Amino acid sequence: MKAIGYTQAHALSAPIGLQDITLPTPVAQGHDLLVEVRAVSVNPVDTKVRASAAPALGQDYKVLGYDASGIVRAVGPDVTLFKEGDHVYYAGAIQRPGTNSELHLVDERIVGHMPASLDFAQAAALPLTSITAWELLFDRLGVQPGKKPNPKSLLVIGAAGGVGSILIQLARRLTALTVIGTASRPETKAWVKALGAHHVIDHTQPLTEQLARLGVPPVDIVISLTHTGDHLPQILEVLAPQGQFGLIDDLPTLDVMPFKRKAASVHWEMMFARPMFNTPDLIAQHHLLNEVAQLVDAGLVRTTLAENFGRINADNLKRAHALVESGTARGKVVLEGWN
Repeated sequence: MKAIGYTQAHALSAPIGLQDITLPTPVAQGHDLLVEVRAVSVNPVDTKVRASAAPALGQDYKVLGYDASGIVRAVGPDVTLFKEGDHVYYAGAIQRPGTNSELHLVDERIVGHMPASLDFAQAAALPLTSITAWELLFDRLGVQPGKKPNPKSLLVIGAAGGVGSILIQLARRLTALTVIGTASRPETKAWVKALGAHHVIDHTQPLTEQLARLGVPPVDIVISLTHTGDHLPQILEVLAPQGQFGLIDDLPTLDVMPFKRKAASVHWEMMFARPMFNTPDLIAQHHLLNEVAQLVDAGLVRTTLAENFGRINADNLKRAHALVESGTARGKVVLEGWN
C-alpha cells in the first residue's frame, strides 16, 4: 500500500524528510478496523512528532497522521460497533502507525460514524480537534451542557486554530457561557466571529483592557491553546478568583504557584491519553465523535476545513506541515485521495 513516512526526525528543510513509500497491508485483529483512508488533516502534533521522534525500533519508517476519514474494509474478530462499508472518522492513537497510508488500523472504540452531511475532506478536519475540545470543555473543566441561563464567561486564547474553531462552536451551541475568542488578524477575527463567539479580542494586545471595554468582568474559565507561556501573565490577571484554567500546548515548565492566590484550578488536556493507556472509558471517544456527527448533521456545528491541499503525497504533506508550523493557519488543512 502507498504511504508517507520518514527515516529520521527532521526539520522540513532537511534534504531527506517525508517520502512517498510502499508498505505491507496491515491485518485487522482484536477490536481493529482496517480503514481505506480517503482524507487526512494535519495537526500541530504531526509537525512536533516529525521534528522529534525517530521510527520505532525495528521499523524502517515512521508514518504520521492522526486524523482520517474513510471506509471500513475489514474488521477484527472482536469488533461490534462497525461493519465493512461503514464511513468513519477518527483521530487514531499516537503509539500506533499513523493515517498517512492508504490502509490504516484503528481501534473501533475511538472511531465515530462519519457525519452523513459531510464529504470525506470535510469530515477529516474534525476528529482530533473535536475530541480535544469536547474533553477539555466537558470532561476536564466540567462545564455542564445546557442552555439554562449562566452568568459565567469563557475566554479562548488562539480561537482561530483547529481546536479553537470547534471549541468556540461547542461552547456557543451547547452551553450558555459568554464566549470570547482571541485572534490577531482581520481574517481570523472574522472566522472566530462567524463560528459563534460573542466577542473577539486581539491576543497581541493587553487582554484586561479589551475585556474592560467590553464590560466583561474577570473571566471564569480561560482556555489557552497556543503560546501559553507568552500569555501566562495576562491569563493570571484576567482569570476570576476560584476560576479554571485549561491548556493543551507543550511548555518546558509550568509554574502553577501563581494560581494559588486566586484558588484557581489548572487542567491539562491530552486527547491521546485514553488510547495511550487503554483507559476503562476508552469508548467515550467513540460516543463523543458520534455526538459531534449528529450535531453536524443537525446544522449546529460545521466543519472547520479551511484549506484543501489536494492529493495525499509527500510534497503536499510538506506544504501542509509548513502552513501548520507557520502559526498562521485558521481552521484545518486537509489532503484528500491518493495519486
